[in-house]
Amino acid sequence: MNSTQASLGGRHAVVTGGGRGIGATIARALIEQGAAVTLMGRNAVTLEDEAARLRPLGQVHCQAVDLADAESTTAAFAAAANALGPVTILINNAGQALSAPIGKTDLALWNQMLAVNLTGTYLGIHAVLPGMLQAGWGRIVNIASTAALKGYPYVAAYCAAKHGVLGLTRALALELAKKPVTVNAVCPGYTETDIVREALANIQAKTGRSEADALAELVKHNPQGRLVQPAEVANAVLWLCQPGSESITGQAISVAGGETM
Repeated sequence: MNSTQASLGGRHAVVTGGGRGIGATIARALIEQGAAVTLMGRNAVTLEDEAARLRPLGQVHCQAVDLADAESTTAAFAAAANALGPVTILINNAGQALSAPIGKTDLALWNQMLAVNLTGTYLGIHAVLPGMLQAGWGRIVNIASTAALKGYPYVAAYCAAKHGVLGLTRALALELAKKPVTVNAVCPGYTETDIVREALANIQAKTGRSEADALAELVKHNPQGRLVQPAEVANAVLWLCQPGSESITGQAISVAGGETM
């Protein structure tokens, strides 16, 4: 590994929702730049399967956690720090998108969307921020979705949670502006992941459309007419974590083919 590739050497990054999709791709990008990485998520088997693919590239630790639960999150981050050292990069990627018309969005669904997408982000930040300030360096990147920047029908709870993530990002960036910790949001559009494949299946089941027609329904939001690739999201995240990005904070970087401008 040359010096360019090792731009994150000595850093410990936590990637929540790191066992698959965007999270796994971000984890790979960070490891390729020299970071040691902890994969966090609910499913230990999924995490270990991904870790087995990543360990030939560098240090990887797995930590099962319920990110909506304060005690579980505190314990998980403490275990991660014990395994690989203080956490100086946090990628809040874990999330869940469930759809329902507002009239069928009951309190349980509402609370679930806020707990997974917003409270989990807060708890992760709360766990790592003291260590970042003590270390004198930190990068927090919240994966917030274009649903943080605009509304979509039938996902009011998800949009509300992601708008909250962006508000948290901006407020914290200002609070830490004179500290060596940056806080940014990356906002992907529809990305080729398991979540989007599930959305496609849901459209097909509810409307009787073909897979091609269901896909067209999703990509019509993207002026480029395609799904975003996970590596494109990972590249944006990596830029925010590497040296040279010190002045980038409080931003919502849309990776969506021009959907939001």
